[in-house]
Amino acid sequence: MSVIVFFLEEASAKAMLEGLMPRLLPPGLQVQYIVFEGKQDLEKQIVKKLRVYLVPHARFVILRDKDSSDCIALKNLLRQKCIESGKPDALIRLACHKLESWYLADLQAVEVGLNIANLSSKQNKAKYRNPDLLANADEELSKLSNGIYQKVGGSRAIGPHLVLSNTRSKSFSVFVKGINKVIQMNQEDSLDATS
Repeated sequence: MSVIVFFLEEASAKAMLEGLMPRLLPPGLQVQYIVFEGKQDLEKQIVKKLRVYLVPHARFVILRDKDSSDCIALKNLLRQKCIESGKPDALIRLACHKLESWYLADLQAVEVGLNIANLSSKQNKAKYRNPDLLANADEELSKLSNGIYQKVGGSRAIGPHLVLSNTRSKSFSVFVKGINKVIQMNQEDSLDATS
Protein backbone atom coordinates (compact mmCIF):
# COMPACT_ATOMS: atom_id res chain seq x y z
CA MET A 1 0.00 0.00 0.00
CA SER A 2 1.23 3.48 -0.89
CA VAL A 3 0.62 6.49 1.30
CA ILE A 4 1.21 10.23 1.25
CA VAL A 5 1.72 11.60 4.74
CA PHE A 6 1.05 15.28 5.32
CA PHE A 7 2.72 17.12 8.18
CA LEU A 8 0.53 20.16 8.85
CA GLU A 9 0.90 23.08 11.23
CA GLU A 10 -2.82 23.27 12.05
CA ALA A 11 -6.21 21.62 11.72
CA SER A 12 -7.48 24.07 9.10
CA ALA A 13 -4.95 22.73 6.58
CA LYS A 14 -6.22 19.19 7.18
CA ALA A 15 -9.82 20.33 6.77
CA MET A 16 -8.99 21.95 3.41
CA LEU A 17 -6.92 19.00 2.16
CA GLU A 18 -9.65 16.49 2.98
CA GLY A 19 -11.79 18.23 0.37
CA LEU A 20 -9.00 18.87 -2.12
CA MET A 21 -7.00 15.63 -2.17
CA PRO A 22 -9.73 13.25 -3.42
CA ARG A 23 -9.72 15.25 -6.67
CA LEU A 24 -5.94 14.93 -7.04
CA LEU A 25 -5.15 11.38 -5.97
CA PRO A 26 -5.53 8.24 -8.03
CA PRO A 27 -7.51 5.33 -6.55
CA GLY A 28 -5.58 3.22 -4.06
CA LEU A 29 -3.25 5.96 -2.89
CA GLN A 30 -3.85 6.51 0.81
CA VAL A 31 -3.48 9.79 2.67
CA GLN A 32 -2.62 10.40 6.30
CA TYR A 33 -2.62 13.74 8.07
CA ILE A 34 -0.43 14.51 11.05
CA VAL A 35 -1.56 17.80 12.55
CA PHE A 36 0.66 19.78 14.90
CA GLU A 37 -0.25 22.52 17.34
CA GLY A 38 1.21 25.37 15.33
CA LYS A 39 4.40 26.02 13.44
CA GLN A 40 6.71 25.84 16.47
CA ASP A 41 5.31 22.44 17.41
CA LEU A 42 5.77 21.21 13.84
CA GLU A 43 9.38 22.41 13.72
CA LYS A 44 10.12 20.97 17.16
CA GLN A 45 8.75 17.49 16.44
CA ILE A 46 9.32 17.01 12.71
CA VAL A 47 12.60 15.10 12.99
CA LYS A 48 11.30 12.65 15.58
CA LYS A 49 7.97 12.09 13.77
CA LEU A 50 9.64 11.52 10.40
CA ARG A 51 12.15 9.09 11.89
CA VAL A 52 9.54 6.87 13.50
CA TYR A 53 7.29 6.67 10.44
CA LEU A 54 8.41 3.36 8.95
CA VAL A 55 5.73 2.48 6.39
CA PRO A 56 7.52 1.41 3.17
CA HIS A 57 7.02 3.63 0.12
CA ALA A 58 5.50 6.45 2.17
CA ARG A 59 5.94 9.92 0.69
CA PHE A 60 6.00 12.96 2.94
CA VAL A 61 4.63 16.45 2.36
CA ILE A 62 5.22 19.29 4.82
CA LEU A 63 2.79 22.19 4.47
CA ARG A 64 3.27 25.31 6.55
CA ASP A 65 2.26 28.95 6.37
CA LYS A 66 5.12 31.25 5.42
CA ASP A 67 3.74 34.00 7.66
CA SER A 68 6.42 36.69 7.98
CA SER A 69 9.37 34.30 7.62
CA ASP A 70 11.97 34.52 4.89
CA CYS A 71 10.81 31.91 2.38
CA ILE A 72 14.25 30.57 1.47
CA ALA A 73 15.51 30.44 5.05
CA LEU A 74 12.34 28.66 6.20
CA LYS A 75 12.50 26.07 3.43
CA ASN A 76 16.19 25.50 4.19
CA LEU A 77 15.38 24.99 7.88
CA LEU A 78 12.65 22.46 7.08
CA ARG A 79 14.84 20.74 4.47
CA GLN A 80 17.64 20.36 7.03
CA LYS A 81 15.21 18.76 9.48
CA CYS A 82 14.07 16.32 6.77
CA ILE A 83 17.68 15.41 6.00
CA GLU A 84 18.39 14.96 9.71
CA SER A 85 15.42 12.60 9.99
CA GLY A 86 16.59 10.45 7.08
CA LYS A 87 13.76 11.62 4.77
CA PRO A 88 15.57 14.08 2.46
CA ASP A 89 13.04 13.66 -0.36
CA ALA A 90 10.08 15.07 1.62
CA LEU A 91 8.19 17.71 -0.31
CA ILE A 92 8.15 21.08 1.46
CA ARG A 93 5.51 23.61 0.50
CA LEU A 94 4.73 27.00 2.03
CA ALA A 95 1.42 28.82 1.77
CA CYS A 96 2.37 32.45 1.13
CA HIS A 97 1.67 34.20 3.46
CA LYS A 98 -1.17 32.11 4.85
CA LEU A 99 -3.46 29.29 3.75
CA GLU A 100 -6.25 31.86 3.36
CA SER A 101 -4.29 33.37 0.45
CA TRP A 102 -5.24 30.26 -1.51
CA TYR A 103 -8.90 30.93 -0.76
CA LEU A 104 -8.69 34.60 -1.74
CA ALA A 105 -7.24 33.46 -5.06
CA ASP A 106 -10.43 31.49 -5.71
CA LEU A 107 -13.36 33.60 -4.53
CA GLN A 108 -15.75 31.39 -6.52
CA ALA A 109 -14.77 28.49 -4.22
CA VAL A 110 -15.32 30.74 -1.19
CA GLU A 111 -18.68 31.90 -2.57
CA VAL A 112 -19.89 28.34 -3.10
CA GLY A 113 -18.32 26.85 0.03
CA LEU A 114 -19.56 29.54 2.40
CA ASN A 115 -22.77 30.28 0.46
CA ILE A 116 -22.05 34.01 0.05
CA ALA A 117 -23.74 35.55 -2.99
CA ASN A 118 -21.71 37.55 -5.54
CA LEU A 119 -18.39 37.19 -3.75
CA SER A 120 -16.63 36.01 -6.91
CA SER A 121 -17.42 39.34 -8.59
CA LYS A 122 -14.62 40.84 -6.46
CA GLN A 123 -11.94 38.52 -7.88
CA ASN A 124 -10.58 41.17 -10.27
CA LYS A 125 -9.70 43.60 -7.47
CA ALA A 126 -5.92 44.02 -7.37
CA LYS A 127 -5.43 42.41 -3.95
CA TYR A 128 -7.28 39.24 -4.99
CA ARG A 129 -5.41 38.82 -8.27
CA ASN A 130 -2.21 38.00 -6.38
CA PRO A 131 -3.22 37.31 -2.77
CA ASP A 132 0.12 35.69 -1.89
CA LEU A 133 1.28 39.27 -1.32
CA LEU A 134 -1.24 39.81 1.50
CA ALA A 135 0.34 39.31 4.92
CA ASN A 136 -3.10 39.37 6.58
CA ALA A 137 -5.07 37.05 4.27
CA ASP A 138 -6.94 35.47 7.20
CA GLU A 139 -8.15 38.86 8.41
CA GLU A 140 -9.01 39.90 4.85
CA LEU A 141 -11.08 36.74 4.30
CA SER A 142 -12.91 37.20 7.60
CA LYS A 143 -13.71 40.81 6.68
CA LEU A 144 -14.72 39.89 3.12
CA SER A 145 -17.08 37.18 4.39
CA ASN A 146 -18.56 39.41 7.14
CA GLY A 147 -17.19 37.04 9.78
CA ILE A 148 -18.70 33.88 8.24
CA TYR A 149 -15.26 32.40 7.55
CA GLN A 150 -13.89 30.45 10.50
CA LYS A 151 -10.53 28.69 10.08
CA VAL A 152 -11.45 24.99 10.34
CA GLY A 153 -15.10 25.06 9.28
CA GLY A 154 -14.40 27.51 6.47
CA SER A 155 -11.45 25.47 5.22
CA ARG A 156 -13.60 22.32 5.24
CA ALA A 157 -16.32 24.12 3.24
CA ILE A 158 -13.97 25.77 0.72
CA GLY A 159 -11.50 22.90 0.06
CA PRO A 160 -13.77 20.77 -2.17
CA HIS A 161 -14.40 23.75 -4.46
CA LEU A 162 -10.86 25.04 -5.02
CA VAL A 163 -9.99 24.98 -8.72
CA LEU A 164 -6.83 22.91 -9.12
CA SER A 165 -5.64 24.87 -12.16
CA ASN A 166 -5.98 28.27 -10.45
CA THR A 167 -2.74 30.25 -10.75
CA ARG A 168 -3.68 33.49 -8.96
CA SER A 169 -1.89 32.13 -5.88
CA LYS A 170 1.53 31.00 -7.02
CA SER A 171 2.07 29.08 -3.77
CA PHE A 172 -1.17 27.11 -4.38
CA SER A 173 -0.14 26.36 -7.95
CA VAL A 174 3.31 25.21 -6.80
CA PHE A 175 1.65 23.04 -4.13
CA VAL A 176 -0.60 21.30 -6.68
CA LYS A 177 2.36 20.73 -9.04
CA GLY A 178 4.36 19.30 -6.13
CA ILE A 179 1.56 16.89 -5.19
CA ASN A 180 1.33 15.76 -8.82
CA LYS A 181 5.08 15.10 -8.75
CA VAL A 182 4.73 13.06 -5.54
CA ILE A 183 1.94 11.04 -7.18
CA GLN A 184 4.11 10.39 -10.22
CA MET A 185 7.03 9.28 -8.03
CA ASN A 186 4.67 6.98 -6.14
CA GLN A 187 3.47 5.41 -9.41
CA GLU A 188 7.08 4.87 -10.49
CA ASP A 189 7.80 3.19 -7.13
CA SER A 190 4.80 0.91 -7.66
CA LEU A 191 6.02 -0.06 -11.13
CA ASP A 192 9.50 -0.80 -9.78
CA ALA A 193 8.03 -2.97 -7.04
CA THR A 194 6.07 -5.11 -9.52
CA SER A 195 8.85 -5.58 -12.07
